[in-house]
Amino acid sequence: MNPDLPHFQSSAMAKLRSWSFWSHLSDAFLFFAAAFLALVLVWSFWSYFTPTPNFLPTFTHPSSNSKNNPVESGFGVNLKFDPKDHTFYDDPEMSYSIEKPVKDWDGKRREWLKHHPSFAAGARERIVLVTGSQPKPCKNPVGDHLLLRLFKNKVDYCRIHGCDVFYNNLLLHPKMKSFWAKFPIVKAAMLAHPEAEWIWWVDSDALFTDMEFKLPLERYKNHNLVVNGWPELIYNKRSWTSLNAGVFLVRNCQWSMDLISTWSNMGPISEDYEKWGQIQRSMFKDKLFPESDDQSALIYLLYKEKEKYYDHIYLEKEFYFQGYWVDLIGVYDNTTERYLQMERNVARLRRRHAEKVSEQYAAFREEFLKETGKWKRPFITHFTGCEPCSGNHNQKYDGQTCWEGMVKALNFADNQILRNYGFLHSDLLDSSTVTEVPFDYPNPTDGEGFS
Repeated sequence: MNPDLPHFQSSAMAKLRSWSFWSHLSDAFLFFAAAFLALVLVWSFWSYFTPTPNFLPTFTHPSSNSKNNPVESGFGVNLKFDPKDHTFYDDPEMSYSIEKPVKDWDGKRREWLKHHPSFAAGARERIVLVTGSQPKPCKNPVGDHLLLRLFKNKVDYCRIHGCDVFYNNLLLHPKMKSFWAKFPIVKAAMLAHPEAEWIWWVDSDALFTDMEFKLPLERYKNHNLVVNGWPELIYNKRSWTSLNAGVFLVRNCQWSMDLISTWSNMGPISEDYEKWGQIQRSMFKDKLFPESDDQSALIYLLYKEKEKYYDHIYLEKEFYFQGYWVDLIGVYDNTTERYLQMERNVARLRRRHAEKVSEQYAAFREEFLKETGKWKRPFITHFTGCEPCSGNHNQKYDGQTCWEGMVKALNFADNQILRNYGFLHSDLLDSSTVTEVPFDYPNPTDGEGFS
């Protein structure tokens, strides 16, 4: 304060200076606030019209997510949420080995789903497809290429129908080779996928030839194993070919765990392996080789312990759950023409559509296929006896017939996928060329066939 000024004048001057200071400060604040707001608006519009990709993934600690309000992934389940609750995975006695049994699997699986609630919805229809081949390169010069295309076919099918797929090319048990190699991986897949109700084994030499068809799971609601087979051939003929175990659908449950254990113990891990071969050979007169095999083992269980197994196993014969390739490759051309004829008459069936909705077009066709029966696409074509990797095909087939048959089947199936991308193979024996599919259906505004 200036001592030469009266007290009130000094006080007034101080107030004036104070007011002037705050006035200027307020103006500056408003200016910077307005500038900041303008900058934010410009940045927002710039970000909206030129979005910057985020290359750094965001990880959320499991404890930050509520079990009752999980953050969903693009798959409709929370892939980042794994709580600290104790489950069977924390049990040091739990083993994936085919030789060690699993007990109370239904309870263990139920407990895991309780701790992972986002997986519970839709669990009853969730499928994991498992397939595989040998760990070493193929001896047949075209074997690796054929296996690649056979796997691609399975991936295409699973992508359309929302199945997970696992390809195994290792022996998970050194003794379980050839047709027995599937059992260690099927059991391991059950333990690795408690969220899945079904494990679907498909041999490497089998492929989907109706890419739109969906398994009728409701039909199997009271069964735990689905396999292509004929009861009359099992119980009246005692035939080694009364079912085919190269493709099967098994429920992820304790009953199946017990079955796989019993089934596997007729294989090379058993001390009685040679004895089982002799028993099977004596029972099935048409069995061609002496050693015990998985197919004969399952037929034996169905025949000898019918009361224990028959009611739990669905022998599917109403469609080609797996079909013998020799009977099927000759019908692909006629089948294709039959489907094209249907589509010419019904615009809805030939309408272009996104790949993700392909499944519903199989349902559309059902009403038109009832009268054509045998012209329906075979669901799975199985090249049994062709051995695409080793090249040691069954001597009753010509090797070239096997390879050309596979190429034809693969292109027949591939056309159903390629069509969704606007192309197709015009020649089923020529894999290297494609042609563009024309837009030939009526315009949707015409109102024809789109109801």
